[in-house]
Amino acid sequence: MPINFDEIIDRRNTSCLKHDFAVERGYPADILPFWVADMDFRAPAPVIDALKARAEHGIFGYTQIKDDYFAVLRNWFRTRHAWDIERSELIITPGVVFAIATAIRAFTEPGDAVLIQQPVYYPFANIIRDNGRTRIDNPLQLIEGRYQIDFADFEQKIVAHGVKLFILCSPHNPVGRVWTRAELEQIAAVCLRHNVIVVADEIHEEFIRPGFRHIPFASLSEEAAAITITCTSPSKTFNLAGLQISNIFIRNKTLRRRFQQELSRTGYDEPNTLGLAGAKAAYEHGAAWLTELLAYLEENTARVKAFLAQHLPKVRLIEPEGTYLLWLDFSAYGLSDEALNEKIIRDAHLWLDDGPIFGAGGSGFQRINIACPWKTLEQGLKNLTEAFA
Repeated sequence: MPINFDEIIDRRNTSCLKHDFAVERGYPADILPFWVADMDFRAPAPVIDALKARAEHGIFGYTQIKDDYFAVLRNWFRTRHAWDIERSELIITPGVVFAIATAIRAFTEPGDAVLIQQPVYYPFANIIRDNGRTRIDNPLQLIEGRYQIDFADFEQKIVAHGVKLFILCSPHNPVGRVWTRAELEQIAAVCLRHNVIVVADEIHEEFIRPGFRHIPFASLSEEAAAITITCTSPSKTFNLAGLQISNIFIRNKTLRRRFQQELSRTGYDEPNTLGLAGAKAAYEHGAAWLTELLAYLEENTARVKAFLAQHLPKVRLIEPEGTYLLWLDFSAYGLSDEALNEKIIRDAHLWLDDGPIFGAGGSGFQRINIACPWKTLEQGLKNLTEAFA
């Protein structure tokens, strides 16, 4: 039976970050939220069933992963990404941002340079700052509507600042790029040449549009794998962010030991009991649900493009290759970033992610989450049209 992604589910009064805290932030109570990257769809039925069954057991003691969990993970990555992982590589953490922060502390010292590619997922800059490291930026270049890496600048910055660690966002949030093998191989060559560790945030790896392919950075070669910390999670794929579980893969034994040592310093040891049950069910039984979800998101993307072309032609959509987050360019309106954001909040009653929070290159942009029923998304677009009429 087809899944009804058109069903509108009221998420209010569930302590939902996306919906329940607008007034506390000074936003209108009736604001429509399209900001944080979770979905307004129920998780796959097998996940819900697994959580119910685990809850019925009634005991929620300390938990560790077993070989059966790794087996479903291995099958998932082999089947979907032609990537073979080993049991010894797997480390569980409560989240990808947590893992990236752990890697920063494990592989760099205070003051060391960490490279990112803005505009990019804003917690990267925050955790570099909060851990006392130095942020170095290799800004992405928007060329004829598509973001590109400036490789000359990439290598020059690494050399000039003695960069120790590079955080790769793949697929890229918010600009929607799915990096090609050639691009990833060029990144790997530079990082290998200068002994730079790569932390690959691949949390959006399943949200790839037709005609594109996600390539795990660590799958490029044994040499690339040896410098890579790969961060994945079922949280984006199956809408399980609140279950607090991520799968981190580190091939290099020395890097893995250093990461585990830093993880131990945080006091984190056992995974979330329900998170583990939900994740296993998702990877084992969630593929069919994901196939239907991707088709629905593709429809939403097409609908947004058509709507903008007809009603908001001054808003430029950067053609997405992956993720369920669209990067919209409002610069044709000539508004300051503050005025643009206020107009969207106060006049359109929409809560988007303001472009400047993603860093350099975000001015004039807004990020919108389209992982919601079309009627909800359509209402948001109508609000925008009225606000900018």
